[in-house]
Amino acid sequence: MRKSNVVRNLYGHVMQEIGQRIVSGKVQPGEVLPREETLAESLNVSRTALREAMKVLSAKGLIESRAGVGARVQEERYWNQLDADVLAWRCASMPTDDFIDKLVEMREVIEPAAAAAAARRRTEAQLAEIQSAYEAMDTAQTLDAWADADLRFHEAVLQATGNELLSSLFAVIDTALGTFFVLSARNASNFKYSLPHHQKVLEAIRRKQPKLAHAAMLAMIADSQANLRSARGKARKTKA
Repeated sequence: MRKSNVVRNLYGHVMQEIGQRIVSGKVQPGEVLPREETLAESLNVSRTALREAMKVLSAKGLIESRAGVGARVQEERYWNQLDADVLAWRCASMPTDDFIDKLVEMREVIEPAAAAAAARRRTEAQLAEIQSAYEAMDTAQTLDAWADADLRFHEAVLQATGNELLSSLFAVIDTALGTFFVLSARNASNFKYSLPHHQKVLEAIRRKQPKLAHAAMLAMIADSQANLRSARGKARKTKA
């Protein structure tokens, strides 16, 4: 393996390690990270790899480096919350109730409008992809297969909007959505409970009915949120 690839792999590992510590709350905003030589030694990496990792974390808004002070963890408002790594780290640290509620709010803003746009503009090929994803959900035998097909369904709807800005959002939020779908399905008595909602969205897009597509997607999101809230309520009662 070339030396440049080794360094790249090392700083990628370091970035993941420090990033997860920050996003999970193990290292708090305002806290100054250990000195460079101390941090490099604790992570068993070179200073070169550490510096590269710190540059990436700084670009993501997680840290700020100042001469004479060192690297300080930034407040959450400075984080690039839609960065794929930041989202993945939040999901990996077990999403909090607050994070789930904010994810639902984001979905309520984006997905019903996307479904309506798809109903107006979809092509036959795009409709076929939505249909194929729905059929994969219908025939899924495991939770993982269901979640993969569910994610594919929502990606297909965004692609069918004909709006490259909307469709590009999927590449950013797919990790968060995938985690949400798994959590929602796992907390239901039947992980296919939301299939009828998906069918309504599919049929509204097939028939080119934007208002119905918007309403069906909004109802699907609300139902998923209600399911998660119910599960969280039961978990609290069990702990009490």
